[in-house]
Amino acid sequence: MNEQDLINRIQGLYPDAEISVAGENCNFEVNVTTPAFDNMKSLQRQRSILTLFKEEIASGELHALTVRAKTPDEIQ
Repeated sequence: MNEQDLINRIQGLYPDAEISVAGENCNFEVNVTTPAFDNMKSLQRQRSILTLFKEEIASGELHALTVRAKTPDEIQ
């Protein structure tokens, strides 16, 4: 899995999201900013992203994925 794979999958769920990825191999950190998070609690936001990679995490293809999920208002 590479950075672009992560971005593509997240954009499939949140097409308007601003996404940045750091890391390599099987350890990544993603920052996702979208207005879709407005009415979601922090844990709900993270779960929505982590669920996209459930199989890769279970298989070990993706060892660690840190998710920072914010609304545009929280960034400002």
